[in-house]
Amino acid sequence: MSSSNAAQHDTPTYKGRTSFPLSSYVLSGLFSFIDTILIAIAGLVAYSCILGNPFYIREIYLFAIFFIFSSYFFVGRYAGIYEFSAIMTPLQTISRIGGTCAITFLLLLALAFSLNISGEFSRFWIYSFFGFSFLYLALARIGGYWLLRMLAAKDIICRRIVIVGAGPQATHLIKELNEGQKYPLNRILGVFDDRASRIEIDLRGIPLLGNIEALKTYCRKQQVDDIIVALPWHADERQVSIVSQLRELPAHVHLASDLVGFRYPNKPSPRHFGTLPMIEVVDSPLSGWGVLLKWLEDKILSFLLLLMFSPVFLCLAIAIRLESKGPVLFKQKRFGYNNQEFEIYKFRSMYHDSVPTITTKQATKDDPRITKVGKFIRRTSLDELPQLLNVFFGSMSLVGPRPHAVDHNEEYSELIEGYFGRHRVKPGITGWAQVNGLRGETDTLKKMEARVQHDMYYCENWSLLFDMQILIKTLFVGFINKNAY
Repeated sequence: MSSSNAAQHDTPTYKGRTSFPLSSYVLSGLFSFIDTILIAIAGLVAYSCILGNPFYIREIYLFAIFFIFSSYFFVGRYAGIYEFSAIMTPLQTISRIGGTCAITFLLLLALAFSLNISGEFSRFWIYSFFGFSFLYLALARIGGYWLLRMLAAKDIICRRIVIVGAGPQATHLIKELNEGQKYPLNRILGVFDDRASRIEIDLRGIPLLGNIEALKTYCRKQQVDDIIVALPWHADERQVSIVSQLRELPAHVHLASDLVGFRYPNKPSPRHFGTLPMIEVVDSPLSGWGVLLKWLEDKILSFLLLLMFSPVFLCLAIAIRLESKGPVLFKQKRFGYNNQEFEIYKFRSMYHDSVPTITTKQATKDDPRITKVGKFIRRTSLDELPQLLNVFFGSMSLVGPRPHAVDHNEEYSELIEGYFGRHRVKPGITGWAQVNGLRGETDTLKKMEARVQHDMYYCENWSLLFDMQILIKTLFVGFINKNAY
């Protein structure tokens, strides 16, 4: 049995997500949105104080407010006030916020003079608008920073990090991440190294938790957001081997710089590590705003589909019970996100067997186990409708790699390299493989390899538009399929 399979047999208990992993992209978007709202409020408050009821505001003042918050967004991006380092140093950033406000209002005045409409504006309103805007933006930036610090201290919005390598590079990395609380959103959970038993080095209180196999098991027990490989750059073969093993985990994988990089950092690293010199070599399929978009897609669409198909649910339940004895729903253990076990729901399509089988036998053409109703619902995919409940309650997604039976998972993980990489996203009712004809019986290894390749392509190229494309294509090719028995 392979090491990957051994880790799988030791089925870990997933403790669930207790924090939201904020990235620099999410923080930038949040503060941009907040600033836009605050500028609009500042304009209305100034109008209320100087000119009267803001509910009867003149159109030209609405145009001015819209121009200010639109211009502030673009000028602020250029000024760097939405960078992670700026968000984490609000007192040093206030001067840039003030400069951005000044430039934005000067642009408004220049536009007003060029269009010969400057006389339409109250000068006191413009001065008040500027003052309120700067005050609100400065207070929001300081208050937002302290709120982030407080939530991070309570582990509500922290990013969970593990480090691979327990040499001098790891020591310098831990020192940089922990020193002075420059990166309060990051939490170092532990260090892993294949040479753990031979290492004697000060890791500044961070526990040494085992080798790479222990890391993979640990990542399935504790949600890990970032894995930083901190090894000497001359150990390139070892780094390639480690990164290839970590690709199956739903986490960002970064390569930290060698020691010289800590002395002469010449380019900021991406995302939320500030100026630490490192590069990202494996991206998590879903991160940042993508997590929220995928969650909304699944919750909203699954709820609407459950309502739409509720009469079909009732009719199929009656038909199944009338034809044969047994439960209406068939439940089976499958492996899902991060290789965690869950229970999938289907309409029962076979005659009920009170004695459970040890191994799962795939349905074949003219399979005698399948009922007449079962043959119809399998060919039309109606047997999978109850999986909308899996989607709504969070164990599955509308779109993703199809979950395989437990024993099939074990079998094919031995035969197909990188097989577990398909578990980096939640399993789906439909997927990129299914709409490309790779559905139903996989009686040859070549067919399963093709399915896994399509699943990996989906994991690496996820987007909301890609999901919509698959869902629309499912309407035409996913319900009736000659390969489904």
